[in-house]
Amino acid sequence: MSDHERRPDTGSPAPFRFDRLESGETGTAERLAMNRTGSFEWDLAARSLDIDAAGLLVFGADPETVRRSPTSLVERLEPAERTRLDLALDKALADGRSSYSVRFRVRLQDGTDQWTHIQARILRDGDGKPHRIVGVVRDATAEVAHSAFVLELEKRRRRQTDIVERTTSALSRAVTVDDVTAALTGPGGLSRLGADGLALGLVDNGTLDIIALSGDSLEVLGGLGGGRMDRGLPLADSVLSGRPRFIDSLTSLAKRYPRLEPYAGRLKFRSAAYLPLVAQARPLGGLALFYREYTVFNADERNLCLGLAAVVAQSLQRALLFDEEREFATGLQSAMLPRRIQEIEGGEIAVRYHAAWSGRQVGGDWYDVITLPKNQVGVVVGDVQGHDTHAAAIMGQLRIALRAYAAEGHAPSTVLARASRFLAELDTERFATCAYAQVDLASGAVRVVRAGHFGPLIRHVDGRVASPRVRGGLPLGISTEFEHEEFPETRLDLVPGEALVLYTDGLVEEPGADVDTGVEALKYAVGVGPASAQGLADHLSDRLWERWGSGDDVALLVLRRSPDPGSSRAPRLHQYIHQADPEGLSEARTIVRQALEDWEMTELADDAELLTGELLGNVLLHTEGGAVLTLEVLPEPLRRIRLSVQDRSSAWPRRRAPGETSTSGRGLLLLDAVATRWGIEPRGEGKTVWCEIGGPGPAAQP
Repeated sequence: MSDHERRPDTGSPAPFRFDRLESGETGTAERLAMNRTGSFEWDLAARSLDIDAAGLLVFGADPETVRRSPTSLVERLEPAERTRLDLALDKALADGRSSYSVRFRVRLQDGTDQWTHIQARILRDGDGKPHRIVGVVRDATAEVAHSAFVLELEKRRRRQTDIVERTTSALSRAVTVDDVTAALTGPGGLSRLGADGLALGLVDNGTLDIIALSGDSLEVLGGLGGGRMDRGLPLADSVLSGRPRFIDSLTSLAKRYPRLEPYAGRLKFRSAAYLPLVAQARPLGGLALFYREYTVFNADERNLCLGLAAVVAQSLQRALLFDEEREFATGLQSAMLPRRIQEIEGGEIAVRYHAAWSGRQVGGDWYDVITLPKNQVGVVVGDVQGHDTHAAAIMGQLRIALRAYAAEGHAPSTVLARASRFLAELDTERFATCAYAQVDLASGAVRVVRAGHFGPLIRHVDGRVASPRVRGGLPLGISTEFEHEEFPETRLDLVPGEALVLYTDGLVEEPGADVDTGVEALKYAVGVGPASAQGLADHLSDRLWERWGSGDDVALLVLRRSPDPGSSRAPRLHQYIHQADPEGLSEARTIVRQALEDWEMTELADDAELLTGELLGNVLLHTEGGAVLTLEVLPEPLRRIRLSVQDRSSAWPRRRAPGETSTSGRGLLLLDAVATRWGIEPRGEGKTVWCEIGGPGPAAQP
């Protein structure tokens, strides 16, 4: 029913007119009030409306009053409700429908709102033009209220189901106790629980330790978590009794637990639920949930809290079991690794080990540092196949055997051959990979062997990183099985200030990526890391362990030869040039020139750069290895420089008489012409060719 007073006479409804209201239709007010359903007939052509007394009572109108003032019925409707009626009727007429239904609110005399329902039929003539509407009007308040109650009940149930599902999903990914606390207190944790704060405690030897707090002002409860469990505290009371405690106000909380009275005013919560955490009849701890709004803990809310407590208890039980097993496994593995790394003369060593945290697995990675005869040191990293306690046990036995073979003074190739034989005799199907190096820190000589493992990296003094070509053999155990116990040695040189880096595959393997990508990332990290062994080891373990994750064990060993920078009056630098490095010669000349400029001896740079190229070129061309370049300042008696190149070849250069068309053989002639003095000295297994530039003196003959 709507107001169409301003419309032309086109058959649209006109304002309400109550032309007749039979008194016989009214009956008693009591009977009509109980009926609460009336009928009406609306003549659109005559613009008149007949409505019975029961219908008027639905509108809260007195029939006598309406008869005297028909417009009072329309005035009872709020503008928004009148618009609701207009829209429903206009749409039904425009769409050509034969009926319509609409619900709207009527403000009664006592100020309350009543929902009213009109359901009517539209009668049309032969041309389809509407001419009459008949229908019923009834009080629909109870119906709408019941519908709203059902909707609110369904909303609460959906909320409770959502809370349980989201909490279960978050805790299903928790492996450790730390993971459980992170899921509960991390981003979105409280919203998943439907609470505004929480406290989580674990039972430990008769005490209840608060391990997690989340929510404003809850830090005041942190000091109440230590000590033995006391029924004077609600969470401990809930754990000891095994029964939940539901508190609807902090006042009642303080009355029941007087010890909390000093803290009640500092908390911003009005109600709380204290829940025992029990799994397999074993009390694990307690969970307290806090709510800022007043909460009525009806049966549904209590069941929700108890369901959340059961989910948390099951997750904690799994996490505690995992932590116990993990602690045992890692303790076993740690017991098989060196307890202490001894200090070495002429260098420093740093080791790092990270255990995998994916599942209950424990790996067979290891490292070791071995004191060898003749003031040498042996370093090794390796990895036994598998991730279980059996792999850790094999690792411990293999590490001890390899250490014993190395300490006897055997060559590196012999050490790995005997270790392979030892592993094969253990009657296990496991194999192992490893890289082993014997290092003489006095001379810098390094002898490296590897068995199916990554070769070492060398960090030069200037930050460049080299990956030497180290020949290798089959993994330990497999080489014996195939009767191929050959582990060829590769000889390297470690100049003062350089570092040797050994590592296992966990440091370079990224899930879903090629291992070469991981090796390149490691080389970059080595180059930009600190120079010291300890600093570089921390840099690598922190950076790459965080990048790759914790899916595998990682063993890392960094050995750095002590730097030899000389002094302020007699500075010195060392540089190793690999034979296979095509840019090594050019970089060496650049380094020599830059050093002399830094030392304010630029006048000698041209000669020094020329002789650097000649000396290094002779080594790289006529020997099978690299060379160590040393540039130093000799301050007395006259300040000059000495340039020396050391290699592992015992063949000495010979003076030749090249013809005019010869393209080689002039190296020693250049030394005679440019150097003040020069010479050749035996050095270990090889030799050193040196020359001095600047200062008077006769040239020396080799």
